[in-house]
Amino acid sequence: MARSQTFTCSACGARSARWSGRCDACGAWNTILEEAPLSAGPAKKGLGSKGRALELLDLATEEAPPPRARSGMDELDRVLGGGLVPASATLVGGDPGIGKSTLLLQAAARFGAAGLSVVYVSGEEASAQVRMRAQRLGLGEAPVKLAAETNLRDILTTLDRTRPALAIIDSIQTMWADNVEAAPGSVSQVRSAAHELVSFAKRRGTAVILVGHVTKDGQIAGPRVVEHMVDTVLYFEGERGHQFRILRAVKNRFGPADEIGVFEMTGGGLAEVANPSALFLSDREERAPGAVVFAGIEGTRPVLVEFQALVAPSPTPQARRSVVGWDGSRLAMILAVLEARCGIPFAGLDVYLNVAGGMRVSEPAADLAVAAALLSAREDAALPSDMVIFGEISLSGALRPVTQTENRLKEAQKLGFSQATLPERSNGSVPQGVSVCRMNDLASFVGEMFGAG
Repeated sequence: MARSQTFTCSACGARSARWSGRCDACGAWNTILEEAPLSAGPAKKGLGSKGRALELLDLATEEAPPPRARSGMDELDRVLGGGLVPASATLVGGDPGIGKSTLLLQAAARFGAAGLSVVYVSGEEASAQVRMRAQRLGLGEAPVKLAAETNLRDILTTLDRTRPALAIIDSIQTMWADNVEAAPGSVSQVRSAAHELVSFAKRRGTAVILVGHVTKDGQIAGPRVVEHMVDTVLYFEGERGHQFRILRAVKNRFGPADEIGVFEMTGGGLAEVANPSALFLSDREERAPGAVVFAGIEGTRPVLVEFQALVAPSPTPQARRSVVGWDGSRLAMILAVLEARCGIPFAGLDVYLNVAGGMRVSEPAADLAVAAALLSAREDAALPSDMVIFGEISLSGALRPVTQTENRLKEAQKLGFSQATLPERSNGSVPQGVSVCRMNDLASFVGEMFGAG
């Protein structure tokens, strides 16, 4: 098949299908040149003629940070990186019934009260149900526009006409595009709806928040490409039996990732928790075997949580390992290091490990606190109630230093803890009034704390 030729005027850029001595657009002579195609593929599948040249900038180009709209909910603004960025796309995921709709309805009311025009589109509930929830939360007079619709074409037409500053779509799995031949909630429908909504946000300057369901594994349902499309991905976590809820940023192009916001579920909705450390330790028992306080870092804030361990003889040949709020494979590693490097076996013993308050910890700095909780439960020996422990354990049994030691100790001191156990090579100053015990390896820690090793 013959490849079609394209000719371009080097003076004005006008294109023509054939060569001529004079440009019909600008009148210049001998400026018509044949244009090479962008790709060497088949004529019908190649990129063909050239497009518009882009403006290239230097890395040293200074740009002002994006403007942000604050909701007044400090915990939400913290997770967003300081506030809501115009033309941004945010994906919020969480288990069914965890409180996603409640959180976003409260956020919509706060943003509306701050002067932003807000549209809330519900694809799962009728408008009357959303209004009843708003009245129960005391938000019946909030300046928020409401719609119940799942047709993506109608939603985009409405948003294009009203041009709100913030649009909340609850949820992306219920949206359907009439140009895609698939059922709502399918991979193609979710991908298409997310692409159209994100593209609308970038074109019109409207901030869009999408609600996403999660699978049994805790991942947002649908194609992973949806998480790559949006600017921010937030997970709303929490245990059904606890009143605490954690809003965690796992991706944020406008702020730090792994930042958390802590909320408490009450009869009047979600209440912010300004000091999560005090809340997670509020019901702590004094000098209980197996209970150890860990000074951790979540995002940019230090948080103190309690690890609780129980070790008991197993009634079955296969001992059980149960973990809530921590990585089960890391627990298996800690047990193996205790047996191989310290000579403390856990064979024939059931091991249960729990993070109090429904908190989920992913920091390797919790290794030493977990080991202390396991040994305290196994030996039935309680550690001092005013002690915090943190440090990473290597496979050789050595204790590795962790970051932000000073911030961890300052948070512990603020809550009344006067002792700390940490790795030998940890950097950072120690606040006055805190007694620090530095350990080089796990064996010396076991010998110091439990008189064995």
